[in-house]
Amino acid sequence: MGQVLDNISQFADEIRADGVEGDKLMRLTDGSAKRLRDAGVIRMLQPKEFGGLEAHPREFAETAMAIGAMDGATGWVSGIVGVHPWELAFFDRKAQEEVWGTDPDTWMASPYAPMGVARPVEGGYILNGRWSFSSGTDHCDWIMIGAMVGDESGKPLMPPKILHVLLPRSDYDIDQDSWNVVGLRGTGSKDLIVKDAFLPTYRTLDAGKVFDGTAWKEAGRTETLYKFPFSCIFPLGITSSLIGIAEGALACNMAAQRERVTVSGVPIKEDPYVLFAIGEAAAEIAASRAAILETVDRFWDMTEKGQEVSFELRAIGRRTQTAAAWRAVRAVDEIFARSGGGALQLNTPMQRFWRDAHAGLAHAIHVPGSIFHSSTLSQLGGEPKGIHRAMI
Repeated sequence: MGQVLDNISQFADEIRADGVEGDKLMRLTDGSAKRLRDAGVIRMLQPKEFGGLEAHPREFAETAMAIGAMDGATGWVSGIVGVHPWELAFFDRKAQEEVWGTDPDTWMASPYAPMGVARPVEGGYILNGRWSFSSGTDHCDWIMIGAMVGDESGKPLMPPKILHVLLPRSDYDIDQDSWNVVGLRGTGSKDLIVKDAFLPTYRTLDAGKVFDGTAWKEAGRTETLYKFPFSCIFPLGITSSLIGIAEGALACNMAAQRERVTVSGVPIKEDPYVLFAIGEAAAEIAASRAAILETVDRFWDMTEKGQEVSFELRAIGRRTQTAAAWRAVRAVDEIFARSGGGALQLNTPMQRFWRDAHAGLAHAIHVPGSIFHSSTLSQLGGEPKGIHRAMI
C-alpha cells in the first residue's frame, strides 16, 4: 500500500460519514476536501519540483479505488481533480508558478469538453462560455477547461482547433443551482460561467498535442509519468473511482448479508442462488479492477522502455477501460437486487453506492460505441477516422 493510501485510509470512517452530508450539500464537505489535501491525494501525479509525488499511475488508480469504496463522490473527485496536475506539467513554466508557486496544494477543476470559444486578441484570447459538470469545483482555485479557438467575431474555426486553458477563480462564476442530480451528488459537479475573461497565451495548451503525446516533448519533460498516454491516464482516475464504488457496494452487501434471514426464514448463508449471484458479481468487479491495472502496468513498462504505445494499443486499452466500467456497474445491479428491501432505505449506504455507480457510468469516457468500433477496426488493419479517433 502506498503512503498516500495509508494516509487517507486512517480517515475511512470520517469519509464515509461525511459522504452522507456531502450527498445533502451537493458538494464534498470541507472535512473531506481537507483530508484529501492533507493526505497528498491530489498531488500524486504532480511534478516533484512543485511539491508533487510523481507516483506510478497504478498507485494513483488504487488510491482512487480505495477512496471510492469509502464514498463514491470523494473517490470521484480524487480521480478527476487528481489528473489535472499531470497536464499542468505541460504548460508554460509561468503558468505552473502561478498555480503552485505559493501553494502546492492548489486544486484545479475541469471539464475538458470545449464548451466555450476563445477569440484571439493581442497577447492571448478573450474567453466566453458555459461549462457543465465541473467536479469538485467548490474546492478549486483554478480551472483547466476546453475551448474552441474562434475567429475575430468569436465564431469557432472550422476544422475546429481545441485548447486546454487555465483561469483563476476570479475570472469565472460557479452556478450553485446547476447541480441537482440523482447520483454522485457530493461531487458538486456544477456549471462554470466565463464572460469576456482575458486569457494570456502562456495559459493555453494545444489539446491535440496532449492527445498525440507531443506536449511532453515541447515541455522538456523526461519523466516516464509525463510520457504516459493521455488516453490511458485521463480515464484512469474516473474508472478507478467507479470500480471503487462497486467494491464499496459489495462490501456493504457482505456486511448486511452475514446475519440476514429472508422472509421465508432461510438465512442468506444457506441460499445457494444468492450466494452464486453475489459470488459472480464479486468476480466481475475483481476482473474489472485487474483489467485496468494490467493495462496501466503494461503501458507504463512500454513507456519506460521508450516503446511507442500505438493507436491500436491505446484503442484496445480504452476498450478494456470502458468495458471494465460497464462490467462493474452491472455487478452492482446484481448485488443491489439481492440486498433486500432494506437497501432502499435512504439511511443505508447501499442505495448511495447504487446511485453513484449509475451516475459514474454516464460519463462520456464510458461511452463504448466509437471506442469498440475503433479498437476492432484497428485490429483488422483499418484506419479509424474523425470521431473514431477521439480520446484515443
